[in-house]
Amino acid sequence: MDITTEDFDEEFSTFGVNVGNDDLYDSLRLMCHQYRLDASEIAIEWLAYSHSHSNCKLTSESLGHLERERLSKKKTGKGGKTPKSAKVRKEVTYDVISLQEDATEDLVDAYATPKGKTPNKRQHTPDQPINKRIANLGGTNQSAIPVAPFSPSSFSPSAATPSKKYSSRTNVGEVVFTYGNCKNINWGSKQKDPTTIVPYDSDTSLSKKFKYMFQKLSDKAIVLNDTIEIMSEKLQKHYKVAELSHVALPSQESVVVSGRIECDSQGRLNAKSIVLEGSQETSSGKRIPLDVSEIPSYSLFPGQVVMLDSINTTGQQMQASKLYPCVMPDAATGSDTVPAEGLRIVIASGPFSTSDSLMYEPLADLIKKLQRDPPDVAVLIGPFVDIKNPEIESGQLNVTYEAFFERTIEQLRVAVSKLPTQLVIIPSQRDAHHEPVYPQPPFMPSTTAENDKIHFASDPCMLKIAGLVFGITSTDILFHIGLQEISIGPQVSGNDRLGRLAQHLLNQHSFYPLYPPSENVNIDWDHFDIYAKMNVRPDVLILPSDLRYFVKDLSGCLCVNPGHLAKEQVGGTFVRMKVMPRSGKEKSLTESISAEVIRI
Repeated sequence: MDITTEDFDEEFSTFGVNVGNDDLYDSLRLMCHQYRLDASEIAIEWLAYSHSHSNCKLTSESLGHLERERLSKKKTGKGGKTPKSAKVRKEVTYDVISLQEDATEDLVDAYATPKGKTPNKRQHTPDQPINKRIANLGGTNQSAIPVAPFSPSSFSPSAATPSKKYSSRTNVGEVVFTYGNCKNINWGSKQKDPTTIVPYDSDTSLSKKFKYMFQKLSDKAIVLNDTIEIMSEKLQKHYKVAELSHVALPSQESVVVSGRIECDSQGRLNAKSIVLEGSQETSSGKRIPLDVSEIPSYSLFPGQVVMLDSINTTGQQMQASKLYPCVMPDAATGSDTVPAEGLRIVIASGPFSTSDSLMYEPLADLIKKLQRDPPDVAVLIGPFVDIKNPEIESGQLNVTYEAFFERTIEQLRVAVSKLPTQLVIIPSQRDAHHEPVYPQPPFMPSTTAENDKIHFASDPCMLKIAGLVFGITSTDILFHIGLQEISIGPQVSGNDRLGRLAQHLLNQHSFYPLYPPSENVNIDWDHFDIYAKMNVRPDVLILPSDLRYFVKDLSGCLCVNPGHLAKEQVGGTFVRMKVMPRSGKEKSLTESISAEVIRI
């Protein structure tokens, strides 16, 4: 479910509530995803809760109380039965859905201060089918189809029409965030020679398809245990700890232990459900409850490997007194070869078409911007054939998924053929035509061109672009960790929540450190051990997410969330950046980078 800040503002303003805080937006978005609510429903839940608590203010603490008192009970129900909301999404017809939406809007009007009747508003997400009766209102207007050098509409269904909501947007080209000095920058390429793009390490670069669904539980156990041992060894070496102790042996004195954070149940991790699993080498794989109440500040999630000072007086529970800060990987080499005229990069993440159309208007507009100010490199991250798009999911294409994708790539190839721009194409597990496994092999089109400007890479991947090392993944690990992470007290790094989530990947030396993984991520552990580890710290780490866009410096690594180019029926955001070679005054490469987050 992809809900924008504007959706929350519109719904909460009905009740005279101003959200106006990025952390609150993220908390609301996570709650909507976890409990299958839209912006209107979460606003009504808040209204009911605030009225029963003397009209309390909207804060992170009050949202936590709302979740515990109302939402969690609705999700579980009595006797562990399936919640009614989940059954409705499976069994109702289109007409019932529209009636329920009308009833919800009537309920909102009943609570709101009378200000005249407001027009009905319906929201659709990629997870919900489009009401055909509503979608057909207004008929088709083929003359409104924009003419663009990139136009997949030529092989879309004959009834395809432009997205009215997308075409009526008023914030085209708005710069919503800047990093560094972006004044008086020429964003067009000035390089005479093509930018070099190669894998950072060919041994850990996934370049072809592989057989999956054949892994053994014993092989998975070996990979999970090796993860604990390798990270523990790095922490032990960094902090010069002589010996790591067994996690389950009684000890009357403080000892140093390490292991993986886990949850003792199927629910979300909390301070009372933390379990520490030791490695086979130091603890024979034993697991023991962990009490962190004496640690003033921590941020933990399932799968995180940590090192602690602790006492285990009875052998039944470990009392932690100190959490050692995690260690980032060593910096990547080869960052000093940035061209003297600078490196210009555009980063955009799919979906590339709105949920109510297959016209691919956001991607066509992005191509126009590339042709107006051609960068040296454009990184395009899937999905390209989004399985969550209602029209694709319902089989509205008149060609196969593979043919649709290859025609899209061919039009991209033609669109940049006369530009100095190189394209990097990253797949997504939401691509209907591709392998739904993590790590995910690169796209392999049946046809390629000589001196091709398109480079296909895997998810995740580490690329060296003109000497800069880029780490890229299309999987929304920030959102997945955000659903499970618990955080207490001021963080040592001083980062905000989004920065802290991204920091976890660097600290755990992995593109996907969460375990168990999200139910939407199908991990092949044998290949994960080779291709999904972050053995060096990249110069730029690209993490597209449903969470709010950002560009942040994390200890010398520039972390970028470009947002999504299309967000439901409206346009989203993309990022453009310029990297200049270091002059000697900058302490790190991130100080010589300028970046903007722009609305398409």
